[in-house]
Amino acid sequence: MKRAIIIGAGQGGTALCHLLMDMEHIQVMAVFDIDPSAPGLKEADSYQVRTGMDWQECDYENIDFVFEATGDPNVLIDLRKSLKDRTMIVPSKLASLFYSLMEEKDKLIQRLNEQMSIQETILNSTYDGMIAIDNKERILIFNEAAERISNMNAKDIIGKSIKEVLPSSGLPRLLKTKQVEHHRTQQFENGTNVITTRVPMFEKGRFIGALAVFKDITEIVEISDQVTNLKKIQTMLEAIIQSSNDAISVVDENGSGIMINPAYTRLTGLAPEQVIGHPATADISEGESMHLQVLETGNAVRGVPLKVGPNMKDVIVNVAPIIVDGKKRGSVGVIHDVSELTSLHNQLEKAKKRIQTLEAKYSFDEIVGNSDEMRVAKEQAKLAASTPATILLRGESGTGKELFAHAIHNESRRRGNAFVRVNCAALSENLLESELFGYEEGAFTGAKRGGKRGLFEEADNGSIFLDELGELSSSMQAKLLRVLQEQEIVRVGGTKPITINVRIITATNVNLEKAIVGGRFREDLYYRLNKFPIYIPPLRERANDLKILAVHLLTKLNRDYGRYVQSISDEAIRYLSTYHWPGNVRELENVLARTMIYMEPSNQHIERYHLPSLDEEASKSIHINEGAIGPELEGSLEHLLNGFEKDVLVRTLERYKNNRTKTAKALGISIRSLYYKMEKYSIA
Repeated sequence: MKRAIIIGAGQGGTALCHLLMDMEHIQVMAVFDIDPSAPGLKEADSYQVRTGMDWQECDYENIDFVFEATGDPNVLIDLRKSLKDRTMIVPSKLASLFYSLMEEKDKLIQRLNEQMSIQETILNSTYDGMIAIDNKERILIFNEAAERISNMNAKDIIGKSIKEVLPSSGLPRLLKTKQVEHHRTQQFENGTNVITTRVPMFEKGRFIGALAVFKDITEIVEISDQVTNLKKIQTMLEAIIQSSNDAISVVDENGSGIMINPAYTRLTGLAPEQVIGHPATADISEGESMHLQVLETGNAVRGVPLKVGPNMKDVIVNVAPIIVDGKKRGSVGVIHDVSELTSLHNQLEKAKKRIQTLEAKYSFDEIVGNSDEMRVAKEQAKLAASTPATILLRGESGTGKELFAHAIHNESRRRGNAFVRVNCAALSENLLESELFGYEEGAFTGAKRGGKRGLFEEADNGSIFLDELGELSSSMQAKLLRVLQEQEIVRVGGTKPITINVRIITATNVNLEKAIVGGRFREDLYYRLNKFPIYIPPLRERANDLKILAVHLLTKLNRDYGRYVQSISDEAIRYLSTYHWPGNVRELENVLARTMIYMEPSNQHIERYHLPSLDEEASKSIHINEGAIGPELEGSLEHLLNGFEKDVLVRTLERYKNNRTKTAKALGISIRSLYYKMEKYSIA
């Protein structure tokens, strides 16, 4: 038995502990977490497993596995330094994958058991006895009808040799001949005479055994004595068929319908006069008639998918020939409705695909930073998550506003529902409107048939994250205000309002107050959105987080680039601290990525000399001469701000030789916003 220790007793560690405790070949020796109230510690106590707060106090000499479930890269690094090679360390993501795989395995086993149970029920529901053996003459199947006819107990004989249990059986002969034997007589050891059909069994062309289906001849003789003509036989069959809940149809030897039951009419929608006396193809909407195939070949068919009736019902059919005195007298088919199952399966597949694109990926544990500024931001965000209020995330580009949006959703009561992300600056106004609100069929050229649900509808009962909010046009601002006020949307080309229940999280790096003064942002929308503002500090205001952020990013970059860089020196951190990081965490990641690319693959530590030169000039704010606005500050504040902004735009465009992309990047705004401002100030 392998011995294991779990480090981290949060939600993931608790689930992992519960899973491992149910495994026979793994013994959990201890569970550790720095939080004494962690749920996993209570779970471990219930199993009388050792718990603690410091994983280093444990002796790992005889430990085979250590599951790191904290998600803290520093813990993983310390483990690798502390433990010997014989102890396998399972990182948190691998542990999560292990847990997911085990859960999937349990589901598959459960599904297999359910299928086996269904198969067993089907086998035992038939009145005919069935015995199946493998290619080594061992009994595999012995159904309830076989027990009744032979007076034997299946539990006592499953797995035994057929020759030992039923010496008179002809099944061993089929292992050699592999030929079908129809309607052979046989006498069991209890004196019962049966008539049996034996067939060889193949799986993908490989011979795997033989099956015998048999019936007590005594019953057949009694029936044959009572039923002496076809009319009597038909009357009896009709009574049986009419009382069945399964849809049944019977045709004669010419393929004409002679009998259906009420269940058949309910399923197909076809009345008796539409089927009886008509060809066997009368009920087929899509596919070929299995009645005609069985009449032609004389062989039964099972599990054939078809569409039947005017409503094109999806069904599975089983058809068998009717043999009387050795001659084919027709065929009987049993039809099972699978349209509902097919619909549910399709809905499930669509739901799976949709969930993959409508889920939040990050939690607060994955937002790295121990500075006071970041702790305040995270605490505010956690408080906001517990309320239904609209949230406005403010901060410079690259500070992690989207990570906060993900984490807020995952911390809220809506975490089990959709999380939809929208970049308002990435789409044109018309496209953004149709994406957000959806559209009706025929709303515009190229609109999909049947229309399309918008992202607000997709996010119903969940959250929608509107990034780059400051780039919305005035028209879109008005429509967003209606959504906030009325909690309903109207599709493009539609008139009917659709009520929605969506938590709106917004983010911007634009100074909205200045935008209001400049007439570029609605004041009423601002007050609707600013109910719970959260300021995410730039990297230059939390320099103390540089090292922990760098280590976290190195772990991510190692995975992306296939490297194994373990640490960064204090001298390198001091050098990084001298830079003011206008691109924030995103820029830090780029710098570390460039550093890693140019390092020797064997290097595991970043030193000062590995880092590229940080070009301060390229990222400094634009400085305007004192006389930029004019020798005298005259006019309203709005007039002065507009003049200042126009002058900055003109100078920056001149600096980058009218290159719009470089200008927008230097000013820290989107290209769409730059074009808007150029049009506003009539800048060619």
